[in-house]
Amino acid sequence: MRPLTHAPLAPQSRAKLSIPGRVPTAPPRALPFPDALRAAAAAAAVSLSLLTGDAAGAAVPQPTEVCRDGGAAVEEEVRAEAVTNEQLVEEAWEVVYESFLPDAGTRSWSPEMWMQRKQDILQGTIKSRSRAHDIIRKMLGSLGDPYTRFLSPSEGDELLSVNGIDVRGKSAFDASSMLQGPKETFVTIKVKHGDCGPVESMKVQRQLIARTPVFYRLEKRENEDSSVGYIRIKEFNSVAKKDLVSALKHLQNSGASYFVLDLRDNLGGLVQAGIETAKLFLNKGDTVIYTAGRDRQVQNTIVAESGPLVATPLMLLVNNRTASASEIVASALHDNCKAVLVGERTFGKGLIQSVFELHDGSGIVVTVGKYVTPNHKDINGNGIEPDYNRLPDLTEARDYLSRCRIQELS
Repeated sequence: MRPLTHAPLAPQSRAKLSIPGRVPTAPPRALPFPDALRAAAAAAAVSLSLLTGDAAGAAVPQPTEVCRDGGAAVEEEVRAEAVTNEQLVEEAWEVVYESFLPDAGTRSWSPEMWMQRKQDILQGTIKSRSRAHDIIRKMLGSLGDPYTRFLSPSEGDELLSVNGIDVRGKSAFDASSMLQGPKETFVTIKVKHGDCGPVESMKVQRQLIARTPVFYRLEKRENEDSSVGYIRIKEFNSVAKKDLVSALKHLQNSGASYFVLDLRDNLGGLVQAGIETAKLFLNKGDTVIYTAGRDRQVQNTIVAESGPLVATPLMLLVNNRTASASEIVASALHDNCKAVLVGERTFGKGLIQSVFELHDGSGIVVTVGKYVTPNHKDINGNGIEPDYNRLPDLTEARDYLSRCRIQELS
């Protein structure tokens, strides 16, 4: 099998990749077009209306057919036909057997139980490829995990390049940054449609630059002489970290003694942006998050590489719609005694999916890992419990963080 997009794992015998909610490393193949565009839409609000040659000021090359003639066509046909319907189902079964995270679904699962089901899943002759795909869908559905699912061959469109720069080896985060730019400027993208479809170059006009998700103001609280810098982050997109740095510096220069960071109703966004945001407040060597899974390649520890931008006390507002990347930020700052959490228990979304391409060009998305907080608590399904249900005063917050650091050292 070949990878469809960006992978958090080192290449193995079966290609795989992570999708939203991932810690990136270089993939061996191009990023899928739909994922890249979704990331770009969130991060850069890029319009993808195609322009004619006159409107764009330059002719747009016509789509080029690939895999349709000569040896290439034969090679693709051989690849698709070399695997029988039964072998295709077994291939999908094996991916689950080797990589599925046991506690990801609502039903009890273990490799031993899955092995016992093998004969039921693979019994009998499968007369058509569509029937094989149906069997795979039902097999995955039996896991009780809404994120583990089948992808038909037609769902494999890929973004190949941006302005002539190959995006292989680049994450969705990096690809979205390449797509964004000043309003009404142009970007040329190359897209491959399907596993063996046409390659098409498109000239696209950017309609909007990336919108800032960061809003801030300086406030005075009752019965306090000091000023507080209030910062709200609506989502983690490609400009979140940059704009947060600007907000922190501006508020510090304006006299803020401490900060209130509001992540309520922040459903996440780009996980890497959340990780980079958390690092702004952590000491060098502090753990941001752990990733855990059956495969050792999924098991990882992400740490801060440098010291904090600010060292003033933090109060972090959360609620039951604080999810995914926001929960990574909240747990990192809380568990490292950098912030007190205020509000409600968070949503509890912390799973990692990878996509595995099967030999006929179809694929399956499989939950392979999860995020674990620096204090070794499972985020998924549990969320993060706040320290306070109301905003403490500055002295109370300082005392809490001081006790946290003493306990951490003991």
